[in-house]
Amino acid sequence: MPEHRGRKHHQDRVAETLREEIGAMIEGELSDPRIAFCFVSEVVLNPGGKSARVYVAVDSAVSNIAQAEEETVAGLEAAKGYIRYELKERMGVRHVPELTFLADRSGRFQARIDELMSRSRKRQKAVQE
Repeated sequence: MPEHRGRKHHQDRVAETLREEIGAMIEGELSDPRIAFCFVSEVVLNPGGKSARVYVAVDSAVSNIAQAEEETVAGLEAAKGYIRYELKERMGVRHVPELTFLADRSGRFQARIDELMSRSRKRQKAVQE
């Protein structure tokens, strides 16, 4: 069954609002030392709107990025109740989706792919010359 255009538009608006509000909370209100410098890259709302996956990208300037991602996700999971309460107050809705925090590694993967592609291009130029 095709999804209705109005429902999809509403879900996109809710996901964008969640992204903005959670990002603002991470920047200024959450003081957990486990949460590294990061930003919310994407919020994916499930079709029913009961749950959402929140993808958080950690700054790549950190020395041990895998540990920083793990600790940041743990800190956000610990603050999940506060975040949901604040979202309910700010958005003025009855129900806030159940949040699941995940580390967004797509930027790192993209950088690695770009690096490998540039190496391959350099090798091809060297072979052609």
